[in-house]
Amino acid sequence: MADRSDRIYKMTYESIYPMLLAKVERKGRTQAELDEIIRWMTGVAEPSELTGTYEELASTLQINPKASEIKGVICGVRVEELTDPTIKFARQLDKIVDELAKGRAIEKIERS
Repeated sequence: MADRSDRIYKMTYESIYPMLLAKVERKGRTQAELDEIIRWMTGVAEPSELTGTYEELASTLQINPKASEIKGVICGVRVEELTDPTIKFARQLDKIVDELAKGRAIEKIERS
């Protein structure tokens, strides 16, 4: 049986972005705030226009070095203990979106 995380490699960012947006908007946050934290993490000017699988993105994007400071548990896994770049990218993204949805200040999410 395939590991649950195998699906992450094939997930496309463009299919996930609307779900991330819906999640933060349900909690009273905005698309601009979501785009700001994704821009901080990835360096991409227009996060809503980003395309590709998580595997492609993890191997091509210049992830912010401060993303290594993202810590905590997401989906039952400690983010800081992950070594696979694709899984780590996906879980770090999940974690900062969760932090935004929970009302954490942008400056703290960006580890400023």
